[in-house]
Amino acid sequence: MFKTILLTVDVNDFKGAERPAEVAMQMAQADGSALHVMNVVPDYGMAIVGSFFGPGHSKKILTEARTALETWGKDRFADLPEVHFLVDQGTIYDRVLQEAEIIGADAIVVGAHKSQLQDYLIGPNAARIARHATQSVFVIR
Repeated sequence: MFKTILLTVDVNDFKGAERPAEVAMQMAQADGSALHVMNVVPDYGMAIVGSFFGPGHSKKILTEARTALETWGKDRFADLPEVHFLVDQGTIYDRVLQEAEIIGADAIVVGAHKSQLQDYLIGPNAARIARHATQSVFVIR
C-alpha cells in the first residue's frame, strides 16, 4: 500500500516518539516499505539570535541530533530492509513537507502533541502537516 514512509521524531522527546515509531515500523513491515526517520532542529528565527551562538554551532547541533537519532533508531528498526535517517534545520512542518516530496513519500507518520487540551488539539506542527500534505498523514497519539 505504501512504498515510502516518512516518520517524524523529536530527538528531545524519544518517549513521545515510541508509539509513532511502532506504528511506522508496523506499516513498513506490512508493506515492505522504505522508512525515512526525520528530525528537524528548529532554526533560530532571527539572524541576530543565530549570530549569538557563533560559527559552527548549527553544525554541532545537527551532528548531535543525527547521532541521537541514529543511536535511538539503529536497533529499533534493525528488522526493516531499508531505513534512512535524516536531520534537517528550519521550520518543522515546512521541512517535513519538503522532505516528503523529495523522497516521494506515500505516507507521513507524526506524533500528536500532548497538551492540556489533548482532546481538542494535535499540536501546531502535526496539524499543519496534516492540513497541507499531499500524502496520507497518520497522527498517532
